[in-house]
Amino acid sequence: MSKRLTCDVVVVGAGMVGAACALFAARAGLDVIVVDRGPVAGGTTGAGEGNLLVSDKEPGPELELALLSGRLWADLAKEVGDAVEYELKGGVVVAATPEALEALDRFATGQRSAGVGAQRVDADELRSLEPHLAPGLAGGVLYPQDAQVMPTLAAAHLLRSSGARLFGGAVTEVLRGADGAVRGVRTDRGEIHAPQVVNAAGTWGGELAALAGVHLPVLPRRGFVLVTEPLPRLVRHKVYAADYVADVASDSAALQTSPVVEGTAAGPVLIGATRERVGFDRSLSLPALRALAAGATRLFPFLERVRAMRTYLGFRPYLPDHLPAIGPDPRVPGLFHACGHEGAGIGLSTGTGRLIAQALTGQAPDLDLAPFRPDRFPASPPASVSHPSPRPSSDTEEAS
Repeated sequence: MSKRLTCDVVVVGAGMVGAACALFAARAGLDVIVVDRGPVAGGTTGAGEGNLLVSDKEPGPELELALLSGRLWADLAKEVGDAVEYELKGGVVVAATPEALEALDRFATGQRSAGVGAQRVDADELRSLEPHLAPGLAGGVLYPQDAQVMPTLAAAHLLRSSGARLFGGAVTEVLRGADGAVRGVRTDRGEIHAPQVVNAAGTWGGELAALAGVHLPVLPRRGFVLVTEPLPRLVRHKVYAADYVADVASDSAALQTSPVVEGTAAGPVLIGATRERVGFDRSLSLPALRALAAGATRLFPFLERVRAMRTYLGFRPYLPDHLPAIGPDPRVPGLFHACGHEGAGIGLSTGTGRLIAQALTGQAPDLDLAPFRPDRFPASPPASVSHPSPRPSSDTEEAS
């Protein structure tokens, strides 16, 4: 049945970022409709680890957004912490050699100046933090602010708490008036009229931007996660090797792996992380999975005796400068972007939602939006709106 609805703002994408935008917009007094062609958290949000990290970010706009988001997550945890499995577990970044440890300590020194808690940990102290770590590591840095949530639960609870209406349908057009301003969206199930549209479509953010006639070069970056059988709490923190930070910042399209290991409240250990740009190819990659297993067992030898129960993948929404697009698009009045967070979308979602709500209501933003401007990339004619195959089932392709 064709539907025609009206509201103050349409949020396209029911992943973690879309849910956060809906929550903060609704709390600012706006009537919100969230539209998605799939289920809530049906894209990369549902294939993420739920990391809320400051440890992997150098001083700059992304770290400022992570610190803002961390404070907002802590506030939300007082409301729904148990329901979303919020855990302020802390992160431990380890170095294999003295040289790597010194480089890691220099990186942490810059972070401390920006407000991050970062404590150097010598080799003998590492085992007190993580008794099952491999021997022989040179040391590391402890980040007490790193946390974790269960991403699908978090998206569902934030969306429910927002009171926003959820509309199931694929967006086929961004409606614009004679003056070029947004006036809603057309879906395969009807039109939704609103003077403001938020693009929270994750890896499909570039496609949605093209529907509005603008260029936003979002690309998918595939990543795998291994999930072990349920275990006692043998891994206490999020633990990863120092080269993970370099992999996050890399522009390479080739396969990159660096060990990331963390326990969960439910028992299984999650093992990441891989990155590669292969479009929306959902093929199983044995080289990637072998690399994950090898890296994890180097950090935690006991994992050699543990069964991997399953694996899953997600597509991180990658922008060339590794910063998300957040805020109003000066090329199309009424169009706002909240996408391109790559693998940090879960952690950065709350700050993004807060900034979007402030922009929607004309309030002064908590952070300078200039580094996140959606028109910061070289002009390019919008690509024809075609969806590579295989197509994800949802508009929500936001983050791990």
